[in-house]
Amino acid sequence: MTPDAASENLRPAPARRVDRAGVVIAAALAGLAAVLVWDASKLPSTTMYGMGPEAMPVVIAIGLVILAVGNLIDALRGKLPPRESMDPKPVWLIIGGLALLIAIIGFGGGFILATSALFVTTSAAFGRRAVLADTAIALVITTLIYLAFDKLLTLSLPAGPLERLL
Repeated sequence: MTPDAASENLRPAPARRVDRAGVVIAAALAGLAAVLVWDASKLPSTTMYGMGPEAMPVVIAIGLVILAVGNLIDALRGKLPPRESMDPKPVWLIIGGLALLIAIIGFGGGFILATSALFVTTSAAFGRRAVLADTAIALVITTLIYLAFDKLLTLSLPAGPLERLL
């Protein structure tokens, strides 16, 4: 094969395109980090020395900025992976679980029932079909979490009928 024939077989590399959605995601992450830092600055400082309650939001904000910078670099280079089509069902299941969590706590159902409902809907969003087994697992785990917070750490969580039995 001659050099001219070989060069005809080579395809030109596709031009890099800026991934606009990636840039928007990077900006949203940076904006969320800024909101966290601003909100943390409004917390009253109750400690005389060391770190106060404003430290953790700042740490999370730093992580968000690192993610934003990495995402922005990949978006500008055009190196983000192609997106897949979205199935809205898992998203709606998780949103429904969060709504159930809020409603159950709001109506006095307590931490155990509310968090169990979120656990079951989230596992269904990830494709599990064992609703009864997931409910049993959720009740056991959330009861243990409630007992750890209430008895060991002496921190209160929303109490409902199940929590009053403990």
